[in-house]
Amino acid sequence: MTDAPVVADLSHERTRAHQRAWSWYDWANSAYVTTTGTVLFAPYLTAVAERAACPDLADGARCTEMLSVLGVPIAVGSLASYTITAATIISALALLFVGAIADRVARPTLLMGGIAWVGSLAAMLMFFLTGTNWQLGVALIIIGNLCLGASTVVYDALLIRVADPDDRDKVSSQGWALGYLGGGLLLAINLVVLTVYESLGLTYEMAIRLSLFSAGLWWAVFTLIPVLGLRKIRGTTAVQVDRSAGVLGGSLRQLVTTLRELRHYPVTLTFLLAYLFFNDGIQTVIASSSLYGTRELGFEASQMIITILVVQFVAFGGALLFGRAAQRFGAKQVVLVGIALWTAVVAFAFFVPAGAFVIWLVCAVCIGIVLGGTQALSRSMYSQLIPRGKESEFFSLYQAMERGTSWFGTLLFGLIYQFAGSYRLAIISVVIFFAIGGLLLTKVDMRRGIREAGNAQPAVV
Repeated sequence: MTDAPVVADLSHERTRAHQRAWSWYDWANSAYVTTTGTVLFAPYLTAVAERAACPDLADGARCTEMLSVLGVPIAVGSLASYTITAATIISALALLFVGAIADRVARPTLLMGGIAWVGSLAAMLMFFLTGTNWQLGVALIIIGNLCLGASTVVYDALLIRVADPDDRDKVSSQGWALGYLGGGLLLAINLVVLTVYESLGLTYEMAIRLSLFSAGLWWAVFTLIPVLGLRKIRGTTAVQVDRSAGVLGGSLRQLVTTLRELRHYPVTLTFLLAYLFFNDGIQTVIASSSLYGTRELGFEASQMIITILVVQFVAFGGALLFGRAAQRFGAKQVVLVGIALWTAVVAFAFFVPAGAFVIWLVCAVCIGIVLGGTQALSRSMYSQLIPRGKESEFFSLYQAMERGTSWFGTLLFGLIYQFAGSYRLAIISVVIFFAIGGLLLTKVDMRRGIREAGNAQPAVV
């Protein structure tokens, strides 16, 4: 293990004003995650692809033709899942370099904003996804998801800059809660547009395209708040950083060093493996829920938006509830309870009858309770296990390792549908990821991991 770097004084950065500004990036990007990533993109891309593969398809019928993607036959119903899989794999490779660079740039907040604005532009360009041009949708969602992940690496690392160890569960949970509130607010506005589109002089397709555009615009505008509010944060938490090799060359060299050093932090590595699996289950449910609801259970897009609104606003309270519970019982125990609840919810969703919207909403309430809490507390737990001066770099591992297998879930979902023709069988397969992740998390000794990383011990872990 290499010598720990000299640590900078962060007392002037750990203020309530900085914490509030930091939290607004959850508000900014959650609109894209909910409106685009969770609700509208997968069903709309599928509809565009159906027009390309089956131009004479009758209303309500299912397209059985195949699309040719680089010479490989792809079922229309699997295209969205495969696209998310491709975006995830690309992100897993790219994010490793983003973290190494972010720890060496003079203004990490500006880097976060620049990446976010590229992603928001891709999201706004989805307005032009129409006709049979499904290829445009594939390209834009890959760019948008890559930029979302890259900007989140820098954002998550800034949690360490703005919050003391004892405050991170609370600050992280408040950020997630604000994100669910913001994402839910824009989704509610889009629900109104999709409900009364005719009175607004719009077609249904135009209403969806405007909703996709609004998510990108929201992301771009509200990113200004953290960029301006955290503009005085400079450099890294380590006083001494070798910049002689330049940002790019030094970042690549440091990345190799960090990957080698990771074996000296076995608790951190075990946590990463656990998170990689149980978060894979969470991301697969998020990415596939609208497809499952519309295609398997027969719900309209407006009903799916109501579903996600329920999840969003319940998750606001759920994130705050989990944050308070972590202060009393410790984040690890609360996350383990959350994983058990996730498993039960997925099993429950398997048995929801087609068209049973009220029962489906019960499932949504259960998801909302555990969704924000498990993700927020996972972020704050991991922040305790990171060596000082390498925040972005280690959070890039957090994001990249999550994406390193999170494509397993969407890939498995797509494969099961392609070969079995059942979204029910596809959704129940997610349980295995929660089981493996929960088992690995029980092996994580947080006190030991915090000590090995050289960080201060919080009162409750």
